Parts: sequence; C-alpha cells; structure tokens
Amino acid sequence: MADLKALAEAVIRGDQTTAVNVTKAALQEKMAPKQILDQGLIAGMDVVGARFKNNEIYIPEVLIAARAMKMAMELLEPELAKAGVKPIGRFLIGTVQGDLHDIGKNLVAMMMKGAGFEVIDLGVDVAPDRFAAEAKAKGANLIGMSALLTTTMPGMEKTIKALKQAGVTAKVMVGGAPVTQSFADRIGAHGYAPDAASAVDTAKKLVA
Repeated sequence: MADLKALAEAVIRGDQTTAVNVTKAALQEKMAPKQILDQGLIAGMDVVGARFKNNEIYIPEVLIAARAMKMAMELLEPELAKAGVKPIGRFLIGTVQGDLHDIGKNLVAMMMKGAGFEVIDLGVDVAPDRFAAEAKAKGANLIGMSALLTTTMPGMEKTIKALKQAGVTAKVMVGGAPVTQSFADRIGAHGYAPDAASAVDTAKKLVA
C-alpha cells in the first residue's frame, strides 16, 4: 500500500525521487488521485508553508520542496483531470509592467499549485492590458500581481483599472517587498499577502 505520509514527508524534504516513486505506486494501486493530492502533496506543502511563515525554513528549502511537489504533480495532473477533480480556483499571476523580478512570483505560483489551485503564470513585465485579456480568455477567478520595485508599484493600480474597464470580475491580490496592506487598500485590491505562505491563505479566503 502506497504510503501518503511518506509522500508528504518527501515533499517536505524536497526528495524528488521518493515523491515521484510514491505517487507512481499510489496511482498503480488505483488510489483516488484526489486522495493522493490532499493527503500527500497538499499535506506536505501545508507543512512547508507553515514552517516558512514561522521562519523555520527559508526560500531555498521552499523552492526545493515545491520542485519535488511539481515532479509528482506532473504524474498526477492527467489523472485528476480524468477523475473530474476541479481545482479550488484558477489563479492568474504575473510581475507588473517594468519589473523583471520573478523569485517571489515563482514561489507564490508554486505554493498556490501546491494548495490545489490551477496556476496560469504570465511571467514578468506584464502590461495591464495583457493581464485583462488573459484573465478574460482563461476565465481566471483570482489574479495575483507582484512588484519588487517601488517604481513599478503604480503598475498595479493601472492593471486594476484595466481589469475593471475590461469587465473582469476576478478578485485581485497583490504582494512584493515594497507593497503594504494600506497600498493594497488604496488601489482597490481585494487582498494583500506579505509572503508566499500567506498568499495561499489570502487566496483561499478570496475564493471561498
């Protein structure tokens, strides 16, 4: 019997080989893909997120854990789709126009995937119109924007305006080193997260 606790532990340790092998074994035993996701991958990433939030681990460890989860997810995703398991939300993310920083954005994208969201990553230097067009085309119900430079923060407000003009009703959350709750409130964002682990909590509240 495939051990989902061992799968969660493999994710926490960032052990890609074990994560892949346990996922393969669980699928061969015809275990429900949702059970593998919830009790293995998400359970592991939840622990990683909590430890990161408490400063017990740091960005490199989170990235290693997320990579192990990603390798297992590649096996699991087709089976989840076949079983008709729906993601908890469709999350569109990008770094705003003029900003080329992507470590924070990538971390949030990985954590969101690990929490059961479908993630559409637009990359860096994303123009307001592109956010709006992609959100409409992909049917996103949640949009995440990241900025690391104070000079690119106004791009968040421009993007929120562009989304409204395009009739996009998705909830918007913002984050990045210079971004604050008061700034998020001022530009009309629905949520703010100071770090990747908090982003998952904020996202779950916004789609609930």
